[in-house]
Amino acid sequence: MAVRRHAVILAGGAGERFWPASRAKHPKPFLKVLDGKSLLDATIARARRFASRDCVWVVCGMEHERNVRRATGLPAKRVLVEPERRNTAMAVGFAAVHIGADDPDAVLAVLPADHAIPDAAAFVRDLKLAATAASDAGALITLGVQPTRPDTGYGYIQVGPAASRQHPRLRRVRRFVEKPKAAVARRYLRSGSYLWNAGIFVFTAAAILEEMEVGAPELAKALAPLRRSPRVRSGDRVRRVYRRAPSLPIDVAVMERSRRVWTIPVSWHWSDVGTWLSLAEELGVAPGESRILDGEVVFDDQGGNLVWGGRRAVALLGVEGLAVIDTGDVLLVTKLDRSPDVRKIVGRLKQQGREDVT
Repeated sequence: MAVRRHAVILAGGAGERFWPASRAKHPKPFLKVLDGKSLLDATIARARRFASRDCVWVVCGMEHERNVRRATGLPAKRVLVEPERRNTAMAVGFAAVHIGADDPDAVLAVLPADHAIPDAAAFVRDLKLAATAASDAGALITLGVQPTRPDTGYGYIQVGPAASRQHPRLRRVRRFVEKPKAAVARRYLRSGSYLWNAGIFVFTAAAILEEMEVGAPELAKALAPLRRSPRVRSGDRVRRVYRRAPSLPIDVAVMERSRRVWTIPVSWHWSDVGTWLSLAEELGVAPGESRILDGEVVFDDQGGNLVWGGRRAVALLGVEGLAVIDTGDVLLVTKLDRSPDVRKIVGRLKQQGREDVT
């Protein structure tokens, strides 16, 4: 019997390191930053190469439902709306309950909505390989990217022995490691036995719900009312379920605790496009080479800058390595290598009760 493949796209993040372009009401996945397309557009296109049109789902917050449906063309029943944020474990459980109600053996590929993967064909090929292994063995599979530099912004996966003769490319996972310090990341890179944790997971609906009961009993308890009546999606019921649910990432709640986790090492280019710096790298910003996302740059004598200009013309004299982001109400100027700290600005604005983050 053929494997029934579903793509579950998680579009619930805030994208605070992309402020001020990314706001609570219009977060990073909706920004048109890749050749006039949004990261969500690109994710949907990849998902439809993996799963049939009626097997693509998006999990999002209430404030984004209308934009998600408009951007994706998905019917209401395949846009699962979370009444409040409870991190990725709850989002995955929510989707697994609904999809598993009709087919517990269905394979779910969990895809963040805001990643850049230029080689879609290679990505889908490996995702299908992972889906077959997940269906055959009941394993929880994570895609691990071969690291190209000692990056301290990613979590890592320590690779163990071969997982199965039937699936020779897959390896068992020894452990997950949180974002390391630079010296540790350099050691990981030299060892050749660590992969970047891309946050892309593949498993059957039944397997992930079983492992939630083992590793995250409070989460499983919160999901229980939905599992008893999975087709009832009344707002009040879902709100009650979410109020009781713990807020945990799927890595911490399940993957780090399970003994059923395999990884498939992949070598295609991947980025979580988490900062203005990583976007600049994706777009080819380099010494002497600037990139303009929007607006007009009338002068830039050094290059090496990323500009989102808005309505005002931008002139850059004697500077390089900057992100200049003008959204009309806010102007951000930062060194690209400091852009991961933009979240600190957002935190301060929230403390002050400002509306610049909404």
